[in-house]
Parts: sequence; C-alpha cells; structure tokens
Amino acid sequence: MERNWLERTELLIGKEKLQALTTKHVLIVGLGGVGAYAAESITRAGIGELTIVDGDSLNISNINRQLPALHSTIGMPKAEVMANRLRDINPELKLHVINSYIKDDEMIDLLNNKYDYVVDAIDTISPKLFLIIHCVNRNLPIVSCMGAGGRLNPALVQVADISKSYNCTLARAIRKRLHQHGINKGIRVVFSSEKVDKAVVQEVENEQNKKTTVGTISYMTAIFGLYCAAEVIQNLLASEN
Repeated sequence: MERNWLERTELLIGKEKLQALTTKHVLIVGLGGVGAYAAESITRAGIGELTIVDGDSLNISNINRQLPALHSTIGMPKAEVMANRLRDINPELKLHVINSYIKDDEMIDLLNNKYDYVVDAIDTISPKLFLIIHCVNRNLPIVSCMGAGGRLNPALVQVADISKSYNCTLARAIRKRLHQHGINKGIRVVFSSEKVDKAVVQEVENEQNKKTTVGTISYMTAIFGLYCAAEVIQNLLASEN
C-alpha cells in the first residue's frame, strides 16, 4: 500500500488542519532566490492551490542561490521550471503559472482572484510597492521579503511589522513610499538587521530594473524564503483555531 506523502505533516498538525491547508490558495510573486524556496516549502506543507508568477529566465549568475537554477536549466523560464518541480512534489496541486512580468493594471487583475495569502518576493521597488498597496486595499494577508543580499548572518533574519524593520535599504525605501499612501504599519516583512558593507554593492549599467548588483550567498535567500513560507503556513493554521 502506498504511504501518504503528508503523513508526517498530519502527525504534527492533525488531520483537520492538514485538510484545511488543501483548501487554501496562495499567490507567490517572484521565483528567484527567495520566492522559489517559499513556493516549494508551501507546496510541501500541503497547500492545495498555488499561483506562481515570474517573467524571468534562469542565467548562470542564479546558480549560487536560486532553487531552480542548474547548469541544465540555464535559459529556461523560472516559472516553468518551478511548475514542473512543484507538480512532481504534489501531482494533485492546483497550479496556475504566469510566465510574465506583472505590472499596474495586470497586477490589479491578478489580485481580483481569491487568495488566502500572498507572498511578495519581488526584488524591484515599483511592482513590489504596487503589490503591497493593492493587497492592503483588498485586506489580503501578505508577507513581503526585504533585502537578503549583502548579508551572511542567518541569526539576524526575522519577521516583524514593516514599521519595526531597520538596517535594510529596501525596507526603508518601501516604508517611505508606503507612508506617502497613508500606510505606516500592518505589513509583515522578512528582513535582516545585519548591516551591509558598501564594498559588496556594485553599480551596473544596461540592466533592466536594476542599478546595482549585491553580493549573495546560497543560504541567505533560502532562509528568507523559508521564513516567508513559515509565516504563511502558521497564520493559515492559526486561522483554523
């Protein structure tokens, strides 16, 4: 007799809560170093429906930290590589794959669907801000990933309200823009309080949506993604009490 691949999860959280997870729909925007790990962990926890979004393709510089990045997958769309992986983990997963960059009105259309939780793993400010604001306007629970680059110490990664984040350039930029929209708190973020050495940040030219490249290490983006997944799963389970 084939064993249930979720039997260890059921042992931990119970049959009823596991069944509840199979009814939940999570949106994950961004499948890079953070988002792919979040997507996989959320899938392995038993979530029944996922929408994954990323318009990027894998390149050689992704291999040091991104889950779908292998020498054999270079040039392939991140969304499609992750879709195949997630279906292999859970063949019964209801999966919606969007292999494109979502901007402005497209983001609004995307959020018109029903989600139980949103994971923001976008690494550029404008679409990130747009996603956060429209989730707030719709009362959609969201966890947003701040900057993982330039850091080495996993002990300094934490989850908190965005108003409590510090020593993070990305978080500061997002906070400033949110304040302009009258949003001062109420958004859960994963961030690190570790200060970034300016020497690990390089300016770049002729690259879409980025002005700098920041040094990264394999485990930090994974940890950020796992923290995002934990925030989603724990809050969904708490909502079932």
